[in-house]
Amino acid sequence: MTAIAEWLASIGLGEYSQCFAENGIDLSVVPDLTEQDLKDLGVLLGHRRKVLRAIADMKGSVVPTPLPAPKPVPRTDAERRQLTIMFCDLVGSSELAVRLDPEDLRRVIGAYHNCIKEIIARYQGIIARYMGDGVLAYFGYPQAHEDDVEQATRAGLTLVEAVARLQSDIGTELHVRVGIATGTVIVGDLIGEGAAQEQAVIGETPNLAASLQAHAEPDTVLIAGTTRSLLGELFEYRILGKVPIKGFGDPVPVWQVTGASAVDSRFEALHGTNLTPLVGREPEIALLLERWERAKEGDGQVVLLSGEPGIGKSRIVQELRGRLSDELYTRVSHYCSPNHTSSPLYPVIALFERAAGFDRTDTADTKLDKLEALLAPSANDVQEAVRLLAAVLAIPADHRYPPVALTPQRQKQPAVDYPYPCHPTLSIAAHPAARVGHCAAGHRRKGAAGRGARSDRLAHRRGAAFRRGVDQGGARVRPAEGRRRSL
Repeated sequence: MTAIAEWLASIGLGEYSQCFAENGIDLSVVPDLTEQDLKDLGVLLGHRRKVLRAIADMKGSVVPTPLPAPKPVPRTDAERRQLTIMFCDLVGSSELAVRLDPEDLRRVIGAYHNCIKEIIARYQGIIARYMGDGVLAYFGYPQAHEDDVEQATRAGLTLVEAVARLQSDIGTELHVRVGIATGTVIVGDLIGEGAAQEQAVIGETPNLAASLQAHAEPDTVLIAGTTRSLLGELFEYRILGKVPIKGFGDPVPVWQVTGASAVDSRFEALHGTNLTPLVGREPEIALLLERWERAKEGDGQVVLLSGEPGIGKSRIVQELRGRLSDELYTRVSHYCSPNHTSSPLYPVIALFERAAGFDRTDTADTKLDKLEALLAPSANDVQEAVRLLAAVLAIPADHRYPPVALTPQRQKQPAVDYPYPCHPTLSIAAHPAARVGHCAAGHRRKGAAGRGARSDRLAHRRGAAFRRGVDQGGARVRPAEGRRRSL
């Protein structure tokens, strides 16, 4: 038995010996392991805690806590800019104040504020003001992002679910109302003094967001027209019609966001299909078409399209798909997200969820039924395939399928090895064109999940190292000569 195997056995985790050995980890490397390293190895959460405690004992010190990301430095000068503003209000707070002792109420409001603070920060917003049981948040200030409107909407939906799950000892469930509006404001003027100092926002947008929140039913998110137009079809909506709002001359169109849509293409969701002609990208399109012809002949190809945000990478991919509209092929799209940086397999997970047609209201059994229907046409052992996929998709399945005698790392291996939806075991080749050809596109935004060794490994398995490149007007297309293999 090796030294690393003995050490793992001494802390009751001998089942990971082979995994550590396969990844070249010996006792000299152990003190440098981080929680993210252990997560990438497939170590379960409870077992990660054991390993980290053992490493701390080995060092004779406590494992250091990662430092929080630096906060943006507040600006002191006012400026004109587009801002997305959220108002969130706790439902029934007046009744709680009458019924509860002030100390009990303080604990409830504190837990509510902490929940909001964590979620707003997760979606790259800032809390501008606490107003008793209400919270005012900005998205797009002091630092703007290309998806601030989307982030604010996702934060609102997450808040509704998270607050409803808050545990309290008052015997009452908590609910919130959320209003979101987007528009041009003047932001940055400092008002107040000391702890009460804040950066005020001047314009109609904060008043509109507050009014939308007041009109919302408990556990709902309402958005204004400008916000709706910027979101495209990224979410599912319910039209509430035009609502009269105090201070606004004409009734204002209002939508309720009911949840995220199962969109297959972010580009199409945001921009639609009626696009202007693409100009000046013929060399890149010609190269992609030439590689597609090679792929059809059985010579698998990988092409990397890179460039600065907004330069038109997704537009080129969309143009390619338009040129292939008369071809018979299976379209596979992966989308990375900065909201899932702790989940390296998120693009694969999201692809399977879209293919299976999961709904946010589905129970575990309903999701398992959909997975069985998805895999039945091509999987040799449907139950084994569903059992392995359920572990990757975090669907409870122990009550329905026998446990698999595999380590956590090996349970995830089918998803890591999976290249496209034609894996011999985990196949979603129910499409008629599944064995004709595949046109796969992976979209990655800055800071998004799906990066690192696993992504590189997937690309390597489908082709080889990227070798040649052409640079045309800033967008870089890099083809890779792949191994000859049948599609």
